[in-house]
Amino acid sequence: MATFARPTALLALTAAVLIGVLVGGGAEAQQLSPNFYSSTCPSVATIVRRGMASAVQKERRMGASILRMFFHDCFVNGCDGSILLDDTPTFTGEKGAGPNANSVRGFEVIDAIKAQVETSCRATVSCADILALAARDAVNLLGGPTWSVPLGRKDSRTASQSLANANLPGPGSSLATLISMFGNQGLSARDMTALSGAHTIGRSQCQFFRTRIYTESNINGSFAALRRRTCPRSGGDANLAPFDVQTPDAFDNAYYQNLVARKGLLHSDQELFNGGSQDALVSQYSGSPSQFAADFVTAMIKMGNLLPSSGTRTEVRLNCRKVN
Repeated sequence: MATFARPTALLALTAAVLIGVLVGGGAEAQQLSPNFYSSTCPSVATIVRRGMASAVQKERRMGASILRMFFHDCFVNGCDGSILLDDTPTFTGEKGAGPNANSVRGFEVIDAIKAQVETSCRATVSCADILALAARDAVNLLGGPTWSVPLGRKDSRTASQSLANANLPGPGSSLATLISMFGNQGLSARDMTALSGAHTIGRSQCQFFRTRIYTESNINGSFAALRRRTCPRSGGDANLAPFDVQTPDAFDNAYYQNLVARKGLLHSDQELFNGGSQDALVSQYSGSPSQFAADFVTAMIKMGNLLPSSGTRTEVRLNCRKVN
């Protein structure tokens, strides 16, 4: 089992280079900084960490769920907490979008953390920032790296199911599609391959990998047979299987080792190592947990800097599920 060392100077330097950048969003540019709440809510990081530690202790899978939620939030008009909004008479939110429906989970965890933050610092910390901190803590609590999270995001007052359907890659995506969709967000192919390493934790439903285990040829035979035991040709759509067959609840580099061994669970996973442009990087990550950790941190900070487009109405929500 591959493990990560404690955060290194490399990770600290990487984060320092990316933190504190000026990014456009809402009516005016927002300056993100790890110290954004140092005077207005100095306890926010501690509160979020405590809430995530409790959630992960109850169910280790929840760490992966919160990390995925953050990714799905950031890819739809920036990291604005829009994924947290329930549907209203005036807009159809993102929770029911194809990539999210019946699969994105953990909203109650964010609700509980937000309630604790509001008790300590009312109307100060955005839901978007809480989700960003929670995603960082999810990674670290499962054995992965940590980093300083730039803060100062605002919450969108609307959400878009159509954008969620358009912007989020699916389990059957090709390598070209993945590179293009991440590129549309200003993320490089290297960022995409590093962020895909989030699949070192978590689960997927049978309906999303059935075609791969029954019809694709670039798959390890024994691995396919193992997955078929709980994913029949018909029925059992919601049956779960871990992305990482080795260490499903540990944030390590085993995901990449699985890809080299043709044990990627989703078609989109195995596309990263299938004779294409990312093969060499996957091989590098499979043998170097520290390089994966450094690149993952870099990519997470870059993704976290995606903010709403100019003109988006924003606020600090009191309840993450609805606008004020």
